[in-house]
Amino acid sequence: MKRNVSVLAAILTSAMAAQAATVTNSGGEPVVLAITENGNRMDVALDPGASESICANGCFVTLPNGDRIALTGSETVEINGGSAVIK
Repeated sequence: MKRNVSVLAAILTSAMAAQAATVTNSGGEPVVLAITENGNRMDVALDPGASESICANGCFVTLPNGDRIALTGSETVEINGGSAVIK
C-alpha cells in the first residue's frame, strides 16, 4: 500500500510538471519575470542558462522589457536580452 501511494505521488508530480510552461534564460545576464497566476503575483529570478517550470494553470508573464505575454502552461519560452521567443 505504501509503495502504491509513492508511485501515485510520483505520477501526479510528473503530470503536473508536464503541464507547466518551461522558461529558460538564454541570455548572458540574470532576469526577473513577474508571474501572475490565479490573481497572485510572484517574481521569478533566472540566472543565465537557468530554466524554471511556471504557470501550471496558465498565467501572465511580464518580461524585463515590459512586454506582457499570456501562457497556457504548455509552452517553452526562451528569454534573451529581456525579450521572449515562445516555442
